[in-house]
Amino acid sequence: MCGICGIIAVDSQGIEVPTRRMMAAMHHRGPDDEGFESVPLGTGSGPAGIGLGFRRLSILDLSPLGHQPMLNPFTGDWLLFNGEIYNYRNLRSRLMVEGVRFRSSGDTEVLLHALSHWGESALEEVEGMFALAFYQASSGRVLLARDPVGIKPLYVSADQSRLLFASEVRALLASGLVSGEFDPAGVASYLMYGAPQDPLTVHRAIRSFPCGTSQWIRYDRSTGAIVADVGRRFWRFPAVVTDMSEATAVRETRATLEAAVGNHLASDVTSGFFLSAGVDSTAIAMLASRMLGRIATYTVGFESTSMASEVEAAAQTARSIGSDHTEITIRAESIRDWWDGWLASADRPSVDGLNTYIISGALKRAGATVAFSGLGADELFGGYANFRRVRRLGPLLRSLSILPARTRRAVIGVVIGLFPRRYRSRIRSLAGNSGRPIDLAIELKQFLPAEALGSLGFRAAEFGLTDDYLTEDVYAVFDDVGDDPLLAVSRVETYLYMGNTLLRDSDTTSMAHSVELRVPFVSRPILEEAGRIPGRLHSGRTKEPKHLLRKALADLLPDYVLRRPKTGFTLPVDDWMFGDLRESCEAAVAAVEELPFLDTGAVRSLWNSFVADRDHCYWMKPMLLAALGNYIARSRAVLV
Repeated sequence: MCGICGIIAVDSQGIEVPTRRMMAAMHHRGPDDEGFESVPLGTGSGPAGIGLGFRRLSILDLSPLGHQPMLNPFTGDWLLFNGEIYNYRNLRSRLMVEGVRFRSSGDTEVLLHALSHWGESALEEVEGMFALAFYQASSGRVLLARDPVGIKPLYVSADQSRLLFASEVRALLASGLVSGEFDPAGVASYLMYGAPQDPLTVHRAIRSFPCGTSQWIRYDRSTGAIVADVGRRFWRFPAVVTDMSEATAVRETRATLEAAVGNHLASDVTSGFFLSAGVDSTAIAMLASRMLGRIATYTVGFESTSMASEVEAAAQTARSIGSDHTEITIRAESIRDWWDGWLASADRPSVDGLNTYIISGALKRAGATVAFSGLGADELFGGYANFRRVRRLGPLLRSLSILPARTRRAVIGVVIGLFPRRYRSRIRSLAGNSGRPIDLAIELKQFLPAEALGSLGFRAAEFGLTDDYLTEDVYAVFDDVGDDPLLAVSRVETYLYMGNTLLRDSDTTSMAHSVELRVPFVSRPILEEAGRIPGRLHSGRTKEPKHLLRKALADLLPDYVLRRPKTGFTLPVDDWMFGDLRESCEAAVAAVEELPFLDTGAVRSLWNSFVADRDHCYWMKPMLLAALGNYIARSRAVLV
C-alpha cells in the first residue's frame, strides 16, 4: 500500500535530505500522504540516528490516523510498514483483551502495538503481505522484516557507518549515497533466470532483504559501527502430512481459500479483479462476488494474427459471475506507448510484468485502487508443465547418471531428435543433470545454460556462486523436499520464480499506477495448507494440472472454465519485438554491450542467434537482452 525508506547511521547529521530524496523517488507508491521522522539510535545520547521516510497509498482508515511513521505514545516505538495485515481484526481483539487501546481503525496501529506488546514473536502471528521497519525505543534497535515468500519488496545497502533500506532499488539510488555500479554476479543471475535472484540485484551495493526473515540493526558503541545481527527465519513451509487423504485436502483447501479471500476483501477504497478466464482468477472473482455482490473485472486483449486472445472466454466468465466487465484491447498503434511506460516503471530488469502493467493502468483509470490476482495457484497446486517434466525426466536422468559421460551424451543425442527444435538445446543441457528432483527443477527454470553465460564472460565460482548462479543460502529453503518431485518443483517455482519474478514485477508494475495488488493464493494460510499436502495427491497419470484445486472448486466454477487449458495473460511480445519495437530492442542490446565485464562480441552473437531462430526461440530469451539494455540506459540517465 505504500513505500518505506530509511537511513540508520553512525552520524545522524545530514540524513534527512537523502531520506526525502528516496521518498520523492517513490511518489507513485504513495501519492496520498508522506511522513518523515528522525529518532536517536541506541540507548543514551550520541550522534547515531535514524531517518524514517514514508509515502502513503490510503487503503484502510483513510483518515490522518493512518499516517506514518507511526508512534506508539506509550513506548516511544516507531513503525514504517508497507503492505496489508489481513488478520488485523483478530489481532486487534487479542490486544484489546490484554489492555491495548486503539485510536485508528486500520491495520498499521495493530501491527505497531503487536510488535511493541509481543516483540519480534508478533511476526509469527501476522497474516499478510509486508515489509517493515520497527524502531524499539527500549533497546534503541531497528527490526527489519519481510513477509513469508516476499510479496512486498525490501532492499538494503550497507557499510559500517550506515544502512539504507527502501521499497525500491530506484529509491536507494536516488539517495545519492549508494553506488549504481553494476554487479556481474547479479547480471549473470538475471540472464540465467529472467530476474535477479535474491539476495542479488544488478547493482553491487544493493541487496534484497530475504523473505520470511527478520533482522535487528543496532549501533555498537564499542566499535562505532552499524551492526546487523544474524537474521532469523520466522516462517517456513510446514511439514508434509504424509497420510492426508484426498477428501481432507480438497475440503481444507476450499475452506482455507474462502477464508483467505474474505480476509483480503477488507478495503476502504474501490477494488477490481483481474480475470484471465482460467481457474485461478475466476475462483477469486467468484468467491468475492458471493461475499460482496456485484464486482468489477478486467481482461487484456490484443490485435495479433499469430496468437489467440482470451477476451471472448473471459467475457463469458464475466457473464457467469455477473460482474461489471472491462476489456482492454492493445492496438498496434499503442504498443510503443505501453512498452515504453512498462520499461520506464521497471525497478530492475525482468522479462515479465508487461501484462500486469497494462491491466493495472486500466483498473486505475476506472477508479479502482486495489486489484486482485490469481497469482500463486500454479506454484502451490501443480499448474506448470515442469511438475510433469520433473516427475517424468528425473528417473531417466538418474539412470543415465551411472553411464560414462561419452555414453550419456550419445544417448541424449538420440533423445534430442525426438523433440521439437525449440526444446533441443534445453534437452542437451540436461545431459549433465543428476536427475535429483531439486537439481532438475532448478535447471528447468534457467533461460540460458551455464555454457552460454560462460561465452559472455561469466564464471560462477569467481562470484562465489554455485554452478546454478545462486548464493549458497538460497538452498536452505529446499532442504526439506527430499525425493518428492512435486514438492521440489513447488518450492523452486515459489521461491525462485514467483518470489523473484512474478511477485516482484506485479508489485512494481501495479504500484507504478498507485494500485495495490492482492494475491489471496499467496496468503500464509494457503501457503501452509498447500505445504502440508503430499505430492501424491497432486499428480498422477490420470490427474490434470491443479487436480486438487479443481476438485475443491468443482461446485463453484463453470464446467467450461474447469475444462479450459491454462493460458493466463499472454501477449504477442515476439511479434512486437521483431516488428514495431525492433529498433528499440536493437538500441537496448547496444547498451548491454557497454557493460565492461561482458564480451561485446558474445552479446551481439547471442542476440543474432535469437533473431535468426525466431521460429524456434522462446520470446523471453531475446527479451533478456532487451529488458537489461533498457534498464542500463535508463539507470545511467538517472545517475548522471
